[in-house]
Amino acid sequence: MKQAIAVDGGNSKTDVALVSEDGEIVATARGGGSSPYHLGVDGALGVIGGLIERVHEGPPVEVAELLLAGVDFPVEEEAVRAGIEGRGWASRVSVDNDTFAVLRAGTDAGWGVAVVCGAGINCVGVAPDGRQARFRALGWTTGDWGGGVDVGRDAVWAAARSEDGRGPKTVLERLVPEHFGLASPSELAEAVHFERIDAGRAIELAPVVFAAAADDPIAAAIVDHLADEVVALARVAITRLGLEREPVEVVLGGGLLRHPTPGLLGSIARGLAEVGPSVTAHSTSAPPILGAALLALDALGAGPPAYERVRAQLRAEEPVPVGGDDG
Repeated sequence: MKQAIAVDGGNSKTDVALVSEDGEIVATARGGGSSPYHLGVDGALGVIGGLIERVHEGPPVEVAELLLAGVDFPVEEEAVRAGIEGRGWASRVSVDNDTFAVLRAGTDAGWGVAVVCGAGINCVGVAPDGRQARFRALGWTTGDWGGGVDVGRDAVWAAARSEDGRGPKTVLERLVPEHFGLASPSELAEAVHFERIDAGRAIELAPVVFAAAADDPIAAAIVDHLADEVVALARVAITRLGLEREPVEVVLGGGLLRHPTPGLLGSIARGLAEVGPSVTAHSTSAPPILGAALLALDALGAGPPAYERVRAQLRAEEPVPVGGDDG
């Protein structure tokens, strides 16, 4: 029976699954992040390779489907593909950005738009005829705003200005430093300056902002900004592909959008209604490894029962380890 290797390589973790064409998840493994953007191609392949060796021994499988964060340019895709092919793990290798995993996991239509918001933000659109709309998603250099880091930094900014009077009062003045066990934004600024607190921990503040948004207009404005950015990405993808009159599904995924607050989801839905009359949005809590596994089944030419079986096994947010240590 044909088998495939499915890989979801994120910034903080990597999931690998060995799947048969009948939809059986033979083995899974989890390790650290494998984004080529952070580790380089060789570093990413080292992480992925170690996990693949834990789920599969023997001759090459039929297909390897890799969906990786930080793969934004064709040259990066080709470098990863060449590295995998050179290691002889699979007869056919496909490499793409991890946004495609979220889209595939979130809809069986075979096309649509996915907006992924985790540490950063990204979007992909696929038309019924296979045409794609993509974004480089490199952060501020490509005009991006909307990941957890951006939301957290805006919260810190608003808290600081609330404290010293340059901005309006906000409950974030108390909640932001409190999250780090401090009494004021000034103390937080000092702690970050002297590297007692890693500036990257701003990403932890996104839930604080969401919780405060119901009653605090400053926190609500940050959430509205996020909704606007999600809508802007989806709008551009839809209009580039000429799908304004089509029943487009916009799948929302990633840490910030997997379980959106009613206010955030409502703002996104209202914005998308202005893009097209049949454009709808829904979040997916399905793990991205499910999308990678479904794409692997696509490549194997699997039948409908196989897809149902894979979804049943990987529908939880955390994949259940099968056949050994999941790491």
